[in-house]
Amino acid sequence: MNKTFSKLSTLVLGTALATSFATAGSGELEKIMKKRGLSENDIIRAAKTYLPTGGRDEFVVFSSGGQSGQMMVYSVPSMKILKYIAVFTPEPWQGYGFDEDSLKVLRQGNIRGREINWGDTHHPALSEVDGKYDGKWLVINDKANPRIGVIDLEDFETKQIVVNPVFKSAHGGAFFTQNSDYIIEACQYAAPFDNNYHPIEEYKETYRGGVTMWKFDNKEGRIHPEKSFTLELPPYMQDLSDAGKGASDGWGFTNSFNTEMYTGGIEVGMPPFEAGCSRFDTDFLHVYNWEKLAKLAKDDKNVKVVNGMRIIPMSVAVANNALFLIPEPKSPHGVDVSPDGEYIVVCGKLDTHASVYKWSKIKALIDAKAYAGKDPYGIPILDMKKSLHGQVELGLGPLHNQFSNVKGEMYTSLYVDSQIVKWNYLELKVLDKENVHYNVGHLCGMEGKSADPQGKYIISLNKLAIDRFQNVGPLHPQNHQLIDISGKTMDLLYDMPIPLGEPHQAVAIRASKLHPHVRYKMGTNTKTGKPHIGKTLAGQERIERDGNKVAVYATMVRSHINPERITVNKGDIVTMYITNLERAEDETHGFTVDNFDIHASLEPGETTELKFTADIEGVFPYYCTEFCSALHLEMMGYLMVKDPNKKYTSAQKLKMKSMSPEELKAEYDKTVAVNAATDEVIQSVVKFLKDNGYEKHPVIVDLVTDALDQYGQIKEQKAKSDEAVKAGDLEKAILFENMIWQYMVKTADVGIRAKDALVRLVATKQSTSAQRGEKAFGEGGCSGCHVIGKVSSGPDLTGVLQRHENAEKWVNNFIMNPEKMYKDPYVAGMINYFNLKMPNQHMTQEEITDIIEYFKWVEENANLF
Repeated sequence: MNKTFSKLSTLVLGTALATSFATAGSGELEKIMKKRGLSENDIIRAAKTYLPTGGRDEFVVFSSGGQSGQMMVYSVPSMKILKYIAVFTPEPWQGYGFDEDSLKVLRQGNIRGREINWGDTHHPALSEVDGKYDGKWLVINDKANPRIGVIDLEDFETKQIVVNPVFKSAHGGAFFTQNSDYIIEACQYAAPFDNNYHPIEEYKETYRGGVTMWKFDNKEGRIHPEKSFTLELPPYMQDLSDAGKGASDGWGFTNSFNTEMYTGGIEVGMPPFEAGCSRFDTDFLHVYNWEKLAKLAKDDKNVKVVNGMRIIPMSVAVANNALFLIPEPKSPHGVDVSPDGEYIVVCGKLDTHASVYKWSKIKALIDAKAYAGKDPYGIPILDMKKSLHGQVELGLGPLHNQFSNVKGEMYTSLYVDSQIVKWNYLELKVLDKENVHYNVGHLCGMEGKSADPQGKYIISLNKLAIDRFQNVGPLHPQNHQLIDISGKTMDLLYDMPIPLGEPHQAVAIRASKLHPHVRYKMGTNTKTGKPHIGKTLAGQERIERDGNKVAVYATMVRSHINPERITVNKGDIVTMYITNLERAEDETHGFTVDNFDIHASLEPGETTELKFTADIEGVFPYYCTEFCSALHLEMMGYLMVKDPNKKYTSAQKLKMKSMSPEELKAEYDKTVAVNAATDEVIQSVVKFLKDNGYEKHPVIVDLVTDALDQYGQIKEQKAKSDEAVKAGDLEKAILFENMIWQYMVKTADVGIRAKDALVRLVATKQSTSAQRGEKAFGEGGCSGCHVIGKVSSGPDLTGVLQRHENAEKWVNNFIMNPEKMYKDPYVAGMINYFNLKMPNQHMTQEEITDIIEYFKWVEENANLF
């Protein structure tokens, strides 16, 4: 065996698996490596990130979508994109902003009566308990239009948007306090709190920065603006924030730039803004006691109200010893509190050092009122050196930080150097550096900003990709690079192109902490979690008219929309309440009416509302937009809009030959017989499930419940069929019998899925060789003619190793050279019966050996097929 491959297989799979793996595939893997120019390390990295079909990753990442106004969800370590979450921007696939219920959420983000349909998402945050992520809520800020979006992690949908009424931009959000009591949102570009004009010459007097503390209810997942408040701050450009935890719980930290309060003025001959806003050697870290401020904000005498927001003036905060400043490195872009809350790390973009502040030192200076001075607004300044634990030189352009699960270790991005640096903030020394591609901004650790960081991986969120991916035009994707940090040195594993805006920050959580729904309670308004006013169950479908207002109560279920015909007058205001009656997981339906610019996505159990004015005459199909079943194209209906002021002449009806009574009776009998045969299949599946204890397996129970939901619809259809037969209307009876067949097919579809899943749970475990054999059987074309457990285009192969003398050799020879055995009496008989010859699939000997092992496994579990 090749020595290189032997070493590789041992590294990747472990000594115990190396021999069996090498025997089966060393030649094939070596060929692939040679053809693609892959090294051993390439294969090892691929193995570290590979997720087998149906597998699950350990972590889930929520990344900002930047200028898309959305969020992106992917998993680690495979880096597979799972979902886009619509937040501040209409999103057609999910119907977000196109149905009335989601539009109500989107319109919560209107500013000063104006519709805002885009956002610049920056910093996501996960709700916390004791500083640890609880997996319940996700929030994200909009920098361009100062807003916070709240996302429910039970269904990954946006449920609330709140507008900051006093900020004009807000980069420094969103950050939860230790027990999710508040969300911190810091202003970015200073501006007047009111909505009036103020000349730039009044910058220092009337322009202001600030931090808003949004009151959050972690049980219901909603921000309460009426219980929230804003701390007025000087017109320094406040940036990112972090909440204290552990030792520093109850305090907040927000850094800033442009403490020079420079405003530029290229157009009047002044140096540009960037020249003046970085003149000082340091800027200010804002330190504030939000817990004390929250109590002060409840008393009207401590606040002023602007645009409905309660604002605590700087003078009140200072008088109550709740606001302080500490010099920090020039032009900082982040502040990060250690897992125990004792250390606060700040990096300055224009300083090569990281500064590590110690909370106990800061608190001692505050308690002693040992101030180094005051700023122009009277805010006490603490001495920087007396506040520091120390500084360490990291490299050029240090930006953002994530903490490790190893005490004292953390990771920092170096924007200019395009590197990640691993260092110890307790011992103040650099441990390792890793090159990334290119100009990294934020980092994402696995719960790396919580009180319980997990280590294992760091994701480098790079601003540029340049030459890393296929050229798709001047607008390149950005690059998220996965780095393994589990060893002594870092190892870059994977490049993932990001084709959605500019992702700024991301947060990661253990997948085991997330418990999302797979369906809703029937008739749920998913934006409120309560029953929808338009909830419609089967049999309740109707059309109601009130003047020029038409309300349609409709249902959708594989494979029909009820009602299928809607006639309205031109000018009518049409409101459609649609309920997805499915209970089966992943059976989403979409709905649109052609030409009317509406769309809804309805998950199982969901009810939604669509509203439009039928302002054009004509006939407009409506249909399900999700390919939901074999009869998806048939899942449609017609909206017919007539002009009440026009007189319509009926077209000549075509006279079509109808079936004779004898033909109708034959068709009816045939349909009933097909249904009876189909029901036999269903009952055989039910017997198998019961005989093999399906009730012991929750995942199978869910599938069986879904199947029975479909089967339960048959009784009503059968009654209608029998009634039509009694009335002598066989044509109508046939239609109802066809509907019964539809429900049976749906039942059988889910039931067989349940059976197949149960087989895997109760069957004996496959050997590695049998696993490869099943894969070869499927990929090699065998499954095109042979279905295990039944006769198909070819014979059932269950028991094939019992049909011939020296059966393993016989099967081996037949697969290897089938054409040589066409005259064998048994083979000739099969060819004659199926009218088909076994083709040569050009299997290797290793593949044939594995397939025979798979046949042995099938035979061992023959009672399950």
